[in-house]
Amino acid sequence: MPSSSYTLKVLQASIAADPQRWRPLVFTNGCFDLLHAGHVRYLQVAKSLGRTLVVGVNSDRSVQAIKPQAIGLPPRPIVPEQQRAEVLAALRAVDGVVIFAETTASELIMALQPDIYAKGGDYKIETLPEAAIVQSYGGRVELIQIEVPSSTSAIVNRILTTGQAKL
Repeated sequence: MPSSSYTLKVLQASIAADPQRWRPLVFTNGCFDLLHAGHVRYLQVAKSLGRTLVVGVNSDRSVQAIKPQAIGLPPRPIVPEQQRAEVLAALRAVDGVVIFAETTASELIMALQPDIYAKGGDYKIETLPEAAIVQSYGGRVELIQIEVPSSTSAIVNRILTTGQAKL
């Protein structure tokens, strides 16, 4: 299935029109600002959990709400939402991308009802606001260990303090 960026309504219609093509559906979400190897490996593992992988990308406004500007660092996101979505949609592991404005993916999860909700291993199911929603309709939550410890904030901080982007 070719990877694309969708609106929620178009994505819902595509899934409803051809569930055999989309299910089991894996969903994950995040900012995905300055895509790095940790992101790519995480998305590859998430994709392996089902037939298709849909990625929810936080809008610029929601990133600003959940990642307040740290002293000495530029405001987030660094890369605008449409460009982050385009880069993610180009990855082989990603079948669809949808941008969302809320600070959690709860509304998207209610709308899409993915079979599997994937998040990084640095989260705990008990503290994920989306977990109860997924479990309420019989979906499952999978925590994926991140193989390459890296973060956008760490990369930006390293560039600012050393002038190098070495990962």
